[in-house]
Amino acid sequence: MTISEIASYKGFTYGHMTIGECINVATEAGLSVGNVIIEEACESLKLSKEEVTNCMEEAFQHNFEAARIGATTGSSFLLGGVGNDLAKEDAHKIVEDTFVNKAITYTLAAQVGNHSIGLRPCAGTGDSCPYTGFVMAMKEEFEDFELHHRVMAVILKTGGMFRIGKRTTGCNMEGFGAGAAATAAAFVELYGGTPAEMERAISLAISPTISVPCTPRVMVPGLCATHIGGAILIGRLASQLSMYTSLPSTVPADVMIAMAAQCHIASAKNIVPITIDYMEPFFKHNEKVDWYIPQEVKEEEVQRQQELIARAIQESRQLAAKASPITQPFGDAVVGGSSLGVGSPTNCARIAHFLAKGEVKKVKIEIYDEMFARRAINVPGILMAAIDGYGTSDVEAYKNSMDVARAKGVDVEIIKIHEPGIQRISVYATEANSMVESVNSGGARLILKRVEPSIEKAREIADKLNIVIIDE
Repeated sequence: MTISEIASYKGFTYGHMTIGECINVATEAGLSVGNVIIEEACESLKLSKEEVTNCMEEAFQHNFEAARIGATTGSSFLLGGVGNDLAKEDAHKIVEDTFVNKAITYTLAAQVGNHSIGLRPCAGTGDSCPYTGFVMAMKEEFEDFELHHRVMAVILKTGGMFRIGKRTTGCNMEGFGAGAAATAAAFVELYGGTPAEMERAISLAISPTISVPCTPRVMVPGLCATHIGGAILIGRLASQLSMYTSLPSTVPADVMIAMAAQCHIASAKNIVPITIDYMEPFFKHNEKVDWYIPQEVKEEEVQRQQELIARAIQESRQLAAKASPITQPFGDAVVGGSSLGVGSPTNCARIAHFLAKGEVKKVKIEIYDEMFARRAINVPGILMAAIDGYGTSDVEAYKNSMDVARAKGVDVEIIKIHEPGIQRISVYATEANSMVESVNSGGARLILKRVEPSIEKAREIADKLNIVIIDE
């Protein structure tokens, strides 16, 4: 079967396949993903392969020039001369891998050049930087032109998905997120990985970029460098993990991209305003523009910056006041992989166990939506704590808790509730029952809300068990 026939058979819209569908077809056809993307473009656009590759080459030319400027004479009002700093012969390398180091260098140089001659944007100008940096470095380090074009096709296909998904401000769908996903795919194509490995790499690369806001609005000096440079590093890490380890990754790339697009909208509404609040006083100003701004407005901005710094310092002091000393930095170990998903609910159940009296006959677990979805890891911890009082570090108790509950004939009820952050554990025992309602917190900590029979007794128990209670 041809590529178009495979796509048709699978119900894909040929000519507008997603990156995940291209991966699917590549797997079926026994081809590289880059080859599938190029052939799809040729057939759907009625162009020859040479015409398609020439168009891709042309698309990069302006941005290559921006990167060349940034790596030599260019200077940016936000990034200074970082491109030239990294491109010098005696420059200290970010990483020892020559290709990766060049990709990072040209990525940052492209952003410097962006502030000289502009960049042709994809999702934004942010992701054009890692695309440009990667391809420019590849052309210097690899001589196979056919390989160049396959890699470029993978980058541009992935980037095109993010271009449509980006609808507001947010680096999760631009420089960092799109750049990480596209370069992760590019690394796999470049080094001969399989379509399945590319899918895993894309999903792994997207994960740490979800909901990342702009830096914000690309007006704070320096910050953008770790976004766009980080895209190359995350892409490299994701591809290496996917290609050379047994790390599992089960989420399809298309699902990750769709989620990123929705989180992007939510981030703009909820996270970006916070970053603007803290970062706006540090926005770069143009004296020639500010010449037109009334003096009282500029004075108000200076005052706002001073007030923000004072407020932030006070907030940081509050954090420092409650922080553990470096001699006792950690809580007890948490079996199960997550202090939030396992540690906090387990500790809630452990308090409930020691508040109850007698033989435990039933455990009622009421957990909010997210924890209910993660019940595979938190219920074993809750049961070992509620039935026998075991702590979060007891490996054997965690592994055996489900079997122990059945062997002891303990009735277990698991209920999903729609109260954000709430975990409510009730223990029914032969002499006295208990109930602990708390708010789930990271670091295996919790905030007590309601307790039966006594919240004071619960605090005493927590103190004896080295369970950290947070005051709201």
